[in-house]
Amino acid sequence: MREIASKQQLRLAFMRWAVVTVPFILLLGFTSARLAPSGSANSWYAALVKPAETPPDWAFPAAWTTIYILLGLALAMIIHARGSRLRGPAIALFAVQMVVNLIWSPLFFGMHQVTWALVTIVVMFVLAFATTMLFGRIRAGAAWLLVPYLAWLVYAGLLTYRISELNPGAETLVPSSSTSQIINI
Repeated sequence: MREIASKQQLRLAFMRWAVVTVPFILLLGFTSARLAPSGSANSWYAALVKPAETPPDWAFPAAWTTIYILLGLALAMIIHARGSRLRGPAIALFAVQMVVNLIWSPLFFGMHQVTWALVTIVVMFVLAFATTMLFGRIRAGAAWLLVPYLAWLVYAGLLTYRISELNPGAETLVPSSSTSQIINI
């Protein structure tokens, strides 16, 4: 006789995945952000002319923490969707968009590449949108969890575009921390 799992058993199975995926995605995001100082802790970023619509420094970690939690929950929902033939491609696409996501912070804050950071956000949005559509074909709830991420990417893309407009040659504004300069006194 074939047994079907109860709703309680299915919820517990999802929670087991979420307990792994949410901290994992948070750890990845935290690690990426630690590769180069961000916000006012970054002298290059502090010296940039920022658009009026730039939120205060505290808003960025708050937004990204929330987004990474939602990404982890969405991923757990898809991993838990064992019967779907789209599960494997959806997880692979999620992984690719996550890699692109994790490149942005070091590229912008560490390497001061505003134009490439803007290109990266566009690629990230396209991949995140494709991931959302694929997740939606498996679990609608997983797709809805990605909507705030898409909205934030549009906002971050607009901020990055405005920063590039307001700061031509921004990559030369302040020497990066990886360069060694000898000052003669």
